[in-house]
Amino acid sequence: MSSKSFVVPAPAQVSLPVTGTDAQFPVRRIYCIGKNYVAHVREMGGDETRDFPIIFQKPVDSVIHAGGTVPYPPMTDDFHHEIELMVAMKSGGYNIPVEDALSHVYGYGVCIDMTRRQLVETPITANMPWELKKSFDHSAPCSAIHPVEMVGHPDKGAIQLSVDGELRQCSDLSLMIWRVPEIISTLSRYFSIEPGDIIMAGTPDGVGPVLPGNRLEGRIENLGALEILVGEPAGVAAPGVQPISLLTTG
Repeated sequence: MSSKSFVVPAPAQVSLPVTGTDAQFPVRRIYCIGKNYVAHVREMGGDETRDFPIIFQKPVDSVIHAGGTVPYPPMTDDFHHEIELMVAMKSGGYNIPVEDALSHVYGYGVCIDMTRRQLVETPITANMPWELKKSFDHSAPCSAIHPVEMVGHPDKGAIQLSVDGELRQCSDLSLMIWRVPEIISTLSRYFSIEPGDIIMAGTPDGVGPVLPGNRLEGRIENLGALEILVGEPAGVAAPGVQPISLLTTG
């Protein structure tokens, strides 16, 4: 049997290292949860009542490994960090009961939801899709994954992020509005959770801007650290410089 041929180069399989082994964790999808800590909801001017969680996705190839560089993205002059707990799935399916959800988790890690807080050329409206702000190239730095057998299921512990050694975000996993089993169960009502899925479980307060040259270090208690560097702009919109809109008519 001949192997398949493709008319353009096939994308490489994105994967993350696993602590304690030379094997890799293959990444299938990246699910993200927004506004999952009360203080962050207040920080963003929202209502912290326990409404249905905000759910969005990032492209699989937006993953950046620990020690990597995240280029300053185009079309923004307000680029923010958001430290989060990463949940890696080994199994799942549809309609997972809350009480069974953790049995489908392979392990945990540290991730940073890099965000274009403000966009140039694009009006900000309440109904604007989050993809432009959240789902861009290099927007998902992720640490190695720690298997459950090594770290258990963390539901409390310090979560923090520093920029050039200055502490910006500092909270505790116990303050999440939606806990990990609830997140998994809710996602599974709308998507089939499959091996290789990872979940970015929301950020605490203290989010803020970064610039090229900044070094970020995210830490979660018992899950180690994730360090990245913010690089030079990847596109035409450098920090503080607003390009001329192609839609401008004079």
